[in-house]
Amino acid sequence: MDLTESYVHFLPQVIRERFEIREVRNAAGIIASTSPEEWAEIVTVLDDLELNKADILGAGGSKSDMANRTDTAFRELGWREGRVDTSISLSVTTSAWKDDPAEVLVSEVNSEGYKVDNFKGRIALDVEWNAKDGNLDRDIGAYRALYDAGVIDAAVIITRTLDLRELALELDPESKKFNTTTTTNLTKLEPRMTRGDAGGCPILAVAISRRGYTGH
Repeated sequence: MDLTESYVHFLPQVIRERFEIREVRNAAGIIASTSPEEWAEIVTVLDDLELNKADILGAGGSKSDMANRTDTAFRELGWREGRVDTSISLSVTTSAWKDDPAEVLVSEVNSEGYKVDNFKGRIALDVEWNAKDGNLDRDIGAYRALYDAGVIDAAVIITRTLDLRELALELDPESKKFNTTTTTNLTKLEPRMTRGDAGGCPILAVAISRRGYTGH
């Protein structure tokens, strides 16, 4: 699946210069057109998002200060965490035969799912700053199920680029931050997008890069 570039027309240049952007199925254009309020809020959060020294050298983990700040910014705009649950009902109706009446056999399977960081309207959004890269499979699987069920129109993943490892070493040659490639980053995410793991769901990926570093 080819990457698209509708974001060029919908994201301000200042954001395109600070972040690495990828999308499939013209995700930015779809969100901006079908969910203008949510799109405006995404742009606002990205515009205010700053990368500081503590983000580069502080403790790692999926819920670092960077991830928490970003989630909080969305919470303040009315976005809420959501859990994706699955319920499957299967029924088999047998035909009547002579003295045997027809029967309906019903089987139900309920599965508690996983959480999506932020929901609003018909858009899902996750912040994957420095978690295990398997989280990307979980996120994309959820987007595919939600899109196929008609619950969302598109999804957004905010992650990071690999060049932050170089920045960490420049700031502290002893730094262990970002020293593994098995955590969430754009390099891990892009192949999952282009091979179509999300099915028909449009996905916009926004990666925090060293270009957004404030220097303090």
